[in-house]
Amino acid sequence: MNARTLYRKLVDAHTVAVLDEQNVLLFCDLHLMNEYTSPQAFAGLHERGRGVPVPGQNVAVVSHIIPTHPVKLRVIADAASALQASNLQRNCERHGIALFDTNDALQGIEHVVAPEHGMIRPGMVVICGDSHTTTYGALGALGFGIGTTEVEHVLATQTLVYRVAKDMCIRVDGVLPHGTTAKDLVLSIIGRIGAQGARGYVVEYCGSAIEALSIEARFTLCNMTVEAGARGALIAPDAAAIDYVIAHAPDIASHHREAALLRWQELHSDEHAAFDVEHRFDAGEVAPQVTWGTSPDQVIAVDARVPRPDELPGGVERGSAERALRYTRLQAGAPIQGTPVQHVFIGSCTNGRIEDLRAAAAVVRGRHVVAGVRAMVVPGSGAVKAAAEAEGLDRLFTAAGFEWRNPGCSMCLAMNDDVLADGVRCASTTNRNFEGRQGRGAITHLMSPAMAAAAAVTGRITDVRQLETLQ
Repeated sequence: MNARTLYRKLVDAHTVAVLDEQNVLLFCDLHLMNEYTSPQAFAGLHERGRGVPVPGQNVAVVSHIIPTHPVKLRVIADAASALQASNLQRNCERHGIALFDTNDALQGIEHVVAPEHGMIRPGMVVICGDSHTTTYGALGALGFGIGTTEVEHVLATQTLVYRVAKDMCIRVDGVLPHGTTAKDLVLSIIGRIGAQGARGYVVEYCGSAIEALSIEARFTLCNMTVEAGARGALIAPDAAAIDYVIAHAPDIASHHREAALLRWQELHSDEHAAFDVEHRFDAGEVAPQVTWGTSPDQVIAVDARVPRPDELPGGVERGSAERALRYTRLQAGAPIQGTPVQHVFIGSCTNGRIEDLRAAAAVVRGRHVVAGVRAMVVPGSGAVKAAAEAEGLDRLFTAAGFEWRNPGCSMCLAMNDDVLADGVRCASTTNRNFEGRQGRGAITHLMSPAMAAAAAVTGRITDVRQLETLQ
């Protein structure tokens, strides 16, 4: 057999039928749903009189529209959003699908909830009506987002008509410098290859810097790879990934565990497997990153200056930069560091896990949010919230002037009541800085949790590496 990449092994193992040279019928091990991409899919099923034949391989989570106010009993006040949640509950009850509902103690963001409850295992194909399903590549699972029509097809058949992607390898060696994280690494990569640099590809990450990342850091890396246009992201499961899965999936025991371990050993690209495109990066060159524009690839090191459009290549890139600067109200050629912020948001499926909160807390400890800044911490799930509270992180944040919220997508996107006003500038640990993403006219600067925490206690975009010298 010819040498194969990890991606091709996963596709081959899940191909029910080859449809043509580019498309296959792909079996999906797990289908995750949320409240905003599933209603039309269920309606289509019901119109055709069809059911869900494999409900146990479908799981639903209410996450995007849910309010995160710090109350014991959450109520969705917005009528349209409440209808979405109640429709999801009714559809799940009708078809016997597990649901993490509004007031479930373990509720949270789907891409945080699924791995922490052992739903994601190496070698799986996991799909969801959300683009950041690429997160699961951190455990050697092929995850990707799908549209509403595809959601209906998966519900009805547990399969998907799938166009096979090309292979890209991104190798990162070296050591991330002090003060930098996986968020800085992935923003740096996106900045280098561009927002369309991986379009049509599934990216496999490898190299010593990737191997050194914690599993939660790998989630961040794979989560944001879609911002380079990638159709998926993968990291071959190593001992750290397998230990994570075993620890979170107690059902894998006895002979099932032995069989799983044998299977997972095969989940790597063969030695002579060919990739369509390969990139190499040095982790040692990465600095804390901050976005300056309205796309994740419009990013610079925190100690750099905002680009001048006339110094960029002509055409689309220059025009995009000019429009972005008008929107973000930044001065071309000015330092990004020192830019005042009015809001700080720490959370999301990118950076709402316990390691992220610990990193932010380490910066906040002994400091306080400055006057004029509103700062929020939103855990990624009920389990993350409970773990943080057991460590006293909630008390640390609130004592420092942060709001400690309930889990949910919150201010990652303006689909709930955590919305920024026009002109408010936010230091955010989220994954997208599009125009209006956090509210009409709101300005988003993507950065790591430590960098966001530094912005909260200084009132401006600050190089976290220098914070220890600031009093």
